[in-house]
Amino acid sequence: MSSPTRPQRADATRNRGALLAAAEAVFAEKGHAASVADIAAAAGVAKGTVFRHFASKEDLIASIVSEHIAGLSSAARGLADAPDAGEALLEFLTVAADQRRQHDLTFVQSASDSDPRVICARDELHESLEVLVGRARDAGAIRDDITEADVFLLMCAPVHAVENVPDPSPTLWRRYLAIIFDGLRPQGAHPLPHPAPVLP
Repeated sequence: MSSPTRPQRADATRNRGALLAAAEAVFAEKGHAASVADIAAAAGVAKGTVFRHFASKEDLIASIVSEHIAGLSSAARGLADAPDAGEALLEFLTVAADQRRQHDLTFVQSASDSDPRVICARDELHESLEVLVGRARDAGAIRDDITEADVFLLMCAPVHAVENVPDPSPTLWRRYLAIIFDGLRPQGAHPLPHPAPVLP
């Protein structure tokens, strides 16, 4: 006789995912003013259901952020052995910018910076991205004074570049990603005027 544990766990995973998606949409609309009641209403559940999955609104915010960062780490790890190191880094930056375009997490990221899960997820992303940047640098695909911190800070820049454009094309950000990546290449490079930052 099969155990009921597995279906229950699958249901819990689906419910948690639905709550995270609803919370993300509500936070995008209302910012930190969004309440657990707002999120429960958007998900079509009672407040108690939210609290069964997340201890507090802050726990929910940290869960959203850490899962998105973990997704980027997974993308970086998946590209770590790609035969073309330069194309692998460009693909990662494309994934990162597209995620930023679809999910504006500016508010929730700043609200969860000190959460241990977010810190751990960010550390893992730095490690995974360091591999991509190091391979691209060793292959001569990017200039030799580019660091992982430089690339990390540029991940969302293509989307930021078009935020003040009225009614931009959905793919306009790709133009600025191409400009940024060309700036990473060694061809025609000039010395950088400041050393790379050290990120926490």
